[in-house]
Amino acid sequence: MTVQTILLDFRVSPTDVTDLGKKHFLKHNFVETLKGHFENFETIKEIDQEDGFFILCSGSQGNIITVRGYVDGTVTVNIEFYKKDDEDGFLNYKTAQSLEKVLRKATSSIRSYTLVPVKRGGPFERYFPTADERLLEYDIDKLVYEVQSAYQKVQIFHSKSLGNMLVLDDNQNMSEADLIYTETLMQRGKESYEGKEIVILGGGDGGLLHELLKENPKHVAMLELDEEVINGCRQHMKKVCGDCLDKRKDHNYEIVIGDCFETLKKMAAENRKVDYVFGDLTEIPISKEPHGNEWDFIRLILKSSIKILKPTGKFMTHGNSAALPEALKMYEEELTKLSVTFTKKSVFIPSFYEDWVFYQISVSS
Repeated sequence: MTVQTILLDFRVSPTDVTDLGKKHFLKHNFVETLKGHFENFETIKEIDQEDGFFILCSGSQGNIITVRGYVDGTVTVNIEFYKKDDEDGFLNYKTAQSLEKVLRKATSSIRSYTLVPVKRGGPFERYFPTADERLLEYDIDKLVYEVQSAYQKVQIFHSKSLGNMLVLDDNQNMSEADLIYTETLMQRGKESYEGKEIVILGGGDGGLLHELLKENPKHVAMLELDEEVINGCRQHMKKVCGDCLDKRKDHNYEIVIGDCFETLKKMAAENRKVDYVFGDLTEIPISKEPHGNEWDFIRLILKSSIKILKPTGKFMTHGNSAALPEALKMYEEELTKLSVTFTKKSVFIPSFYEDWVFYQISVSS
């Protein structure tokens, strides 16, 4: 059972909204046309404003309809109603499109558009944002796992097309269809991990650890802050992590729960060096300037990781969406301040529905 919202957008001449006589005619045409499509239609409230108008209406099936006119000629019609999962409902995308065409003709609109129904409420979420804050609706049919840890909301959903997928604080992180993410992060086929010592910062879904262990490394240390992420993925993301999360330590790897910075600091104090450090933590921040706590954290991780790398070592990390060139440029400017060189690779990630940028940062120039 969900609350569904149909959104219809119209464009009329601005004078149709601002001119008193034309505005009255426009409102009348919207209301009378809607009245013909909804049983027991009733206008509850009508407000004229300097920059437009607002009309609140209702129908017998518990629907609420608002019509809002704006000074630039935009008119929005929002229809909200409650729909049970096992019923067709009185309005869907196709019937809404038909209503849009009738309203457009009746109001002499220049153009119009219907958005697919927005579904709210119900047992699980369906919408998650892209990195540049565009809304994606996933074909989720089940909430598999949910817990509020000490650090974040941890959820695993099942998607019909992507399989199980990990969502942290309402941000999509990893799905069973995202092997390309891990393979691009580790640059599979371009980097040799055999006999190498490796540190993973984050990586609680276990995907990177699982794939690196296939490369016969000497040892991998995975430093994950949130044990609840590991617990959820160990149970419900086996296609991603295999069995590597089933135990915390083996002959060639160890999972350490806690603040990765503390471990990095300890390794630097002991002058321990590794071949690779993977940054599988937060993405590059989105901001106008590279300032603030998130950027301070990015710089801290960069400098701390470089300290424990061998002269031939590399820091491998994901950046952010290719649709955010300004953020990526600021990150690259931070890299130029360090004694490093870098390359980058972008690839389309299925569950992100966008290209994602990965960096390969070398200590030696």
